[in-house]
Amino acid sequence: MIQPILLTPGPLTTSAATKAAMLSDWGSWDSAFIALTASVNRDLLGLVGGHDTHVCVPLQGSGTFAVEAALGTLVPRNGKVLVPDNGIYCKRMVRILGVLGREAVVLPHGEQEPADPSRIDAALAADSSITHVAQVHCETGTGILNPLPQIAATVAKHRRGLIVDAMSSFGAIPIDVGSIQFDALISASGKCLEGVPGMGFVIARRAALERSEGNSASLVMDLFDQWQYMQKTGQWRYTPPTHVIAALREAIDQFHAQGGQPARLARYTKNCEALKSGMRLLGLETFLPASLQAPIIVTFHSPPDPAYVFSEFYRRVRDRGFLLYPGKLTTVDTFRVGCIGAIGPEILQQAVAAIADALREMGVRQLAPTT
Repeated sequence: MIQPILLTPGPLTTSAATKAAMLSDWGSWDSAFIALTASVNRDLLGLVGGHDTHVCVPLQGSGTFAVEAALGTLVPRNGKVLVPDNGIYCKRMVRILGVLGREAVVLPHGEQEPADPSRIDAALAADSSITHVAQVHCETGTGILNPLPQIAATVAKHRRGLIVDAMSSFGAIPIDVGSIQFDALISASGKCLEGVPGMGFVIARRAALERSEGNSASLVMDLFDQWQYMQKTGQWRYTPPTHVIAALREAIDQFHAQGGQPARLARYTKNCEALKSGMRLLGLETFLPASLQAPIIVTFHSPPDPAYVFSEFYRRVRDRGFLLYPGKLTTVDTFRVGCIGAIGPEILQQAVAAIADALREMGVRQLAPTT
């Protein structure tokens, strides 16, 4: 059976070498695995230039596990978090804060509107009880890239903490602690580093993490406790995802060999341009203007033709070797196509051809939404 190409924002298509790295078994308390974990943490921290000021704390589970752990550990129980909301993953953070019993202040934005630093500035000036801002960097519900450097400068001006969900941007979009101040940056193994899913991680400012003891109401989600235990023993508190970490070690080695973040961004940008230009020729329209589009995942308007049904469209494209993503917008019918993973622009060109064939077979003639 031919494995399909995953045109999704994670899990994603990985290289043969990354897959092969999972063929060995590891003992979680063995010195070789302890060294493996340490090397991964060290390299992740190095990608943001954070060795002097920050620490990397890995956590078992998906990226959302790490988001919840960061919010539950770094925000005090009486803390108050401003969430600029322009998509589904912002709303997920609001939901997490509610479950954790942390007060959230939602700053609504449109789904085609980047988070506005001036509105964040005004909200922080108006409410001195806000302790933190939680910001999604790349909102993959739409593909929009929020202006993190400007937002970080605004938050720093008000001396509040910044928690960044960089799930789909870390490793591709430049982020450096020298120019962007944050208390925590959260990502995961199965995104732009092109590992496999199963491990989240939080790059936390050491001073903020040191103050967080006792904040978490969860044992397994307590980043402070995880960090302290790793500092003392080099080991994970509970059974680690050993094969995931081995795959990530290999993926990071490939990342560096291929030219690091600038090369990763360049390839994803070429992928994105190949996708958008090909879909435009078919008559399909992007949801976002080019100025707001991150080269991570692209949202397209669904064809308004009555012959179009996403489930059938998905099946036909899958049968041609590509997995797409459904839309996640609340008011507009869309579907999404990812640009990340161990793929190049030629794969996106093949995907466009598969999409064209699927729509033709379905009898879909009207591709652009009516104005």
